[in-house]
Amino acid sequence: MSSSALLLALLLLPLAGAALVLTLGRTVGDAPAKVAALGTALVELALVAVVWAGYSTTEAANGSRLQMALSADWIPAFGVHFALGLDGIALVLVALVGVLVPVVLLGSWKHGTIEGELPAGSRFAGYFATLLVLETFMMGVFLATDVFLFYVFFEGMLVPMYFLIGRWGGPRRQFAAMKFFLYSLFGGLVMLAALIGLYVESSKILGTGTFDWRELVAVAPQIPHSTQVWLFLGFFLAFAIKAPLVPLHTWLPDAGAEAPIGSAVLLVGVLDKVGTFGFLRYCLPLFPSASRSLAWLVLVMAVLGVLYGALVAVGQTDLKRWVAYTSVAHFGFIALGVFAFTQQSATGAVLYMVNHGVATGLLFLVVGMVIARGGSRRISDYRGMARATPVLAGLFLLAALCALALPGTSSFVSEFLVLLGSYPTQPVYTILATVGIILAALYSLWVYQRVMQGPEGGAGVEAARAKGRLRDVTGLEVTAVAPLVALILLLGFYPKPVLDVITPSVSATLTELGVAPEAVTVPAQGGQR
Repeated sequence: MSSSALLLALLLLPLAGAALVLTLGRTVGDAPAKVAALGTALVELALVAVVWAGYSTTEAANGSRLQMALSADWIPAFGVHFALGLDGIALVLVALVGVLVPVVLLGSWKHGTIEGELPAGSRFAGYFATLLVLETFMMGVFLATDVFLFYVFFEGMLVPMYFLIGRWGGPRRQFAAMKFFLYSLFGGLVMLAALIGLYVESSKILGTGTFDWRELVAVAPQIPHSTQVWLFLGFFLAFAIKAPLVPLHTWLPDAGAEAPIGSAVLLVGVLDKVGTFGFLRYCLPLFPSASRSLAWLVLVMAVLGVLYGALVAVGQTDLKRWVAYTSVAHFGFIALGVFAFTQQSATGAVLYMVNHGVATGLLFLVVGMVIARGGSRRISDYRGMARATPVLAGLFLLAALCALALPGTSSFVSEFLVLLGSYPTQPVYTILATVGIILAALYSLWVYQRVMQGPEGGAGVEAARAKGRLRDVTGLEVTAVAPLVALILLLGFYPKPVLDVITPSVSATLTELGVAPEAVTVPAQGGQR
């Protein structure tokens, strides 16, 4: 199989798997459908591994930005191509998708959703098939190298996630699904207007309009600054909503709280990364002058996100909303790293995207296991669970420590790189953001202590005991979370393989922005902040 065909297979395999799962669910039942869904996700993960092995960091360092490229005419009259390709930034996010989807399917294997049974009348086949359809769009949004095609995948992601929340979510699922859809749709429509404007500007320079990302990057410096500002704002608004940055974040706590745990893992672990990926892939290289002049706006929003998200997380009473607000704080660090415009900070930001997806995935899964036992999302309904569930308590503690970026966990490396790289160019914003580290320790350890430590009790614990559910993790649950635990520890002590993939693409992005990249220094684990 050629390298370009591999990318096409990555895109189409989950869609074909979804059709198979639905067919099996209707004809022979849910059990074979579940096996087909997991098999599809595992084959997809194997393809991701092949693509990773075939990606050349040497070629990337020598200027081969997009590898394994595939392009075919789609709408020739408007210069639209079905074009795929990937650089190191896209590759690590594609790998994140490949890892999280089978983890979510395994975690949802017994009951359909990790925290409990599917709603009445629902079938495993429909839920699992929708997850696979979502995987297709997630792959497409990172692989697209035609900006119009990217927009199609960007908007297309909304549909399966809308149904995952609205059909299989919690008590307020319809409200949360509609709020998520409207926020994202509005941002996408504004981006579409900016995309049309970019097409018109390219036609003025080239004589004919184009949506090809490489051609647009080449002509970007010739676009007038005033025009760049408006086009930048159009793209930025869509990405800031998706990220989400404060004050455009309000859809996330509702969607994260009402989505099934598995869908919440993909929502916060992957879909939100499309926003920060968009900053790097589209905002910076396509609008370099505007990116530099408006960086202060993004930095203000980033620091507000770090502090506001952390403070609100401290006061949460709902376990799932707590995880959602911790993510708002973490996305502030990622945006800070991107718009500090240094090699270290931007590399740390991309690594943060990966590590946040893994860490938040584990945190959501553990929270789902707690809810599955006690039947409640309220933090106050749980006390002293560690006595009966020591392994679950250990997993909860590891996820909490990774959320606060303890040395030895994967989050430490990325957070350290962001702060170390941001300080030389943005010392004030960096110092303000470091307050978030203290608050992270507070919101992470306090919730862990309230749920797992102290005397055993609470309505959730009593309900779990009465129903015979007050037990430690099962073998299936351990299997589901084991890959995430391994990645947290492995990337915490040896992030070099991922950094080697990321660094050349970050350097190319900064060069397109007009910033000279500097060398990256990787922090030694076990050191002080």
